[in-house]
Amino acid sequence: MTSRMLNLVSAVTAATAMLAGHAWAGNNIDVSTIPVRDTVQLTIYNSEDLTLVRETRHITFHPGDNPLQFSWAGTLIDPTSVDLRFRTHGDELDVLDTTFPHDKPQMLYWNVRSRFDGDAIVEITYFTSGITWAADYVCIVGDAGGDMSFEGFVRITNNSGENYENANVRLVVGQINLVEKIADLARRGMVPVSTIAHYRKSGQVQKLDRDVRVMVMDSIAAGLEMAEAEPKAIIKEGLSEYFIYTIEGTETILHAWSKRMRLFQGQRVPFREQYRYRPQEYGDQLVRLYILRNDEASRLGSTPLPDGTIRLFRDTGGGDGLAFLVTHYTKYVPIGQEIEINLGRDPEVVHERIRLRSWRDEFWFHDNNGRKLFSPDRGPEVRQNYPVAGWDEHARWIERIRNDRRTPIDVQIRLAFDGHVLFQGDLDATLHDYRSPQFAARIEPGNTRDLGYTVTYKRGVNQKQNNVTIE
Repeated sequence: MTSRMLNLVSAVTAATAMLAGHAWAGNNIDVSTIPVRDTVQLTIYNSEDLTLVRETRHITFHPGDNPLQFSWAGTLIDPTSVDLRFRTHGDELDVLDTTFPHDKPQMLYWNVRSRFDGDAIVEITYFTSGITWAADYVCIVGDAGGDMSFEGFVRITNNSGENYENANVRLVVGQINLVEKIADLARRGMVPVSTIAHYRKSGQVQKLDRDVRVMVMDSIAAGLEMAEAEPKAIIKEGLSEYFIYTIEGTETILHAWSKRMRLFQGQRVPFREQYRYRPQEYGDQLVRLYILRNDEASRLGSTPLPDGTIRLFRDTGGGDGLAFLVTHYTKYVPIGQEIEINLGRDPEVVHERIRLRSWRDEFWFHDNNGRKLFSPDRGPEVRQNYPVAGWDEHARWIERIRNDRRTPIDVQIRLAFDGHVLFQGDLDATLHDYRSPQFAARIEPGNTRDLGYTVTYKRGVNQKQNNVTIE
């Protein structure tokens, strides 16, 4: 199929007549068909809705001036980003000028001067919008557990207005911070400080001046070219970190179509199962998680994993096919980071929170001027006649867990407290952070276990700090 967006042609007789009197009229390449693409490469960066298109074509040149026409009517191409380069005969071909006809706002002409007669390979790069991708993963776990199959796919949707046939597709995974790009250009004196201030005020890349936007695009393209030179390298620039995935082979990506392609072959990936009670993360419920790690020991880990949807199935065996378990969305997963698949509540595991008792002690009282402190051992008249200045507030809790499954389960409890808190647990507890104690236990099949702890809040003048201390 002929490209609808890129009309890269040598000026035919009709075009020459239209441009009568121009210096190009002396030497024209008499080609009556649009040259087809030799290659096309799409590098899709989702976060800013940008796709870098790089394509090559064979063009026949004659000595003298040769006009080439580029049209983007009906597409989302950024005309400020269009660039023409010569892959062969670069020392014999020069772009003299670029013209944007006022009566054809979606077209430009390159005037190419040639010092030879014959074919050359030209490369055209530009940025377009409307091409997006979304990753998804299919995981299948067997009844025995222990490991699961893990396959990655990507669905590319093309709403750019252009068809791309036999395209090599690359996906930018991670974050490219355009603010950093612009700031870097400013430090090098390539962008006025006033422009940076305007950008920060508007908060939108689209409001940048055309020249600044072109420089930003060039800066991104340079990073992508560097990634191409070392395809297994992760590029880090300040807060930015991104990686280039290359889809094997070529694919035809038609306008208004979506196409699903394999991101990587399935692997048998080990995982562990854990039940967690973390109200601040999962709500007030004990949830069941499958946890795997993106590292080489898990047969993953050679690249980061893109944002995507995980669909988890169980292989029921016996020829009954697959049983769907859950759909879970995961964010960008760097190498070495864990992936948590949340299966929600398990009806075979029952969790109850029970407060056994609560009490107060360690009272302190103010005098009538609010200056002196008295302890309660001064007598009942102090408790009756002076305001309370501080006290300790205690609560005794148990987390009761009943395991009705046929296999043991591992449970982790993580709680969060504000203020000056003392935590005393029946099990060995550790601090996840300054306010979050956590402890773990194994519950055997058919058993019920009470995991107890005492929480003491320091109130009023008794509060000396804002953290949790494990006693």
